[in-house]
Amino acid sequence: MTQVFNFSAGPAMLPTAVMEKAQQEFLDYDGMGASIIEISHRSKEFDAIINATDSLLIELANIPDNYEILYVHGGAQMQFAAVPLNLIKRNSARKAAYIETGNFAKLAAKEATRYGEISIAASSAASNYDRIPEFDPSVVDANTSYIHITSNNTLYGTRWQQFPATGDIPLVADMTSELLSRTVDISQFGIIYAGLQKNLGPAGLACVIIREDLLKHALAETPGLLNYKTYAEQHSLANTNNTFAIYMMKLVLEWLRDQGGVASIESQNDSKAALLYEVIDNSEFYLGVAHREHRSTMNVTFNLVNDDLLDQFLTQALEHGLYALKGHRDVGGVRASIYNAMPRVGCETLADFMRDFENNNR
Repeated sequence: MTQVFNFSAGPAMLPTAVMEKAQQEFLDYDGMGASIIEISHRSKEFDAIINATDSLLIELANIPDNYEILYVHGGAQMQFAAVPLNLIKRNSARKAAYIETGNFAKLAAKEATRYGEISIAASSAASNYDRIPEFDPSVVDANTSYIHITSNNTLYGTRWQQFPATGDIPLVADMTSELLSRTVDISQFGIIYAGLQKNLGPAGLACVIIREDLLKHALAETPGLLNYKTYAEQHSLANTNNTFAIYMMKLVLEWLRDQGGVASIESQNDSKAALLYEVIDNSEFYLGVAHREHRSTMNVTFNLVNDDLLDQFLTQALEHGLYALKGHRDVGGVRASIYNAMPRVGCETLADFMRDFENNNR
């Protein structure tokens, strides 16, 4: 078996220990003689799994008692519709504000226009999303139902270092690419949602953390399986959910707990990212995409000053076991996604390769 350091932006690598545990249990879960993907979502065995997943997430994210955890079909992009369907009617004006910091923030705002009046409260489009824009809360109408942000921007390698204060207007955050990668005060938010495929598990499912008072505002035309209240009332089991994804999320959360929790993994993530940013910052060969004060610890993005060397860089990187480093087509260059599961040695190996490649191609 050939193993690589997988820098894919998502679906992303999972911890080796998690994959091994799933492999060990795959044909015979808990002595049942059946696989986890074969047992009923209404069985006592799966009930124990989803309850344990809830408890681990509450512990690791320090979720207050007045929040519900939902496991929602369709991944994060389905939430681009679910959020306005559930919140846009919170005020009769049916207004919402979006802060545009990249491609996914832009897509979220576009989808929301189907359901109400959407304003762009701030945007960094003019600088090709290389930073988080300045946001003035006073520009937002007081009748706005919610303000939406994308907390970490995978394409451009930027993130919100401090979250905006929105007063009585609920703040909604797409945290797909960074949930549980750093400590966050959940009480700052009305809703947090995240696709599992970066830091939480396999693709196809989203985790939604929602304040209880926001469960009562869905539009009348909201489909049952997009209505957050449906999930809250039936523990996300109104129909057959993605049981395997929830099981895998439980294993990932157990692994994260065993790493020392979110504060510990945040320190590791800061250290890993610093290895790569140090090479970029001390080089005239590489050029970072994101402004320093807005840089992500999950997605390190950079270009080669001589773009003609990019294909050679990517080819040789793969030969060194450094997989999936090509930047997104809208940005180009190189993108190293270094989520929680990426070991420090992977970043060390990439940093060493970058130095060697520079020395060999000056």
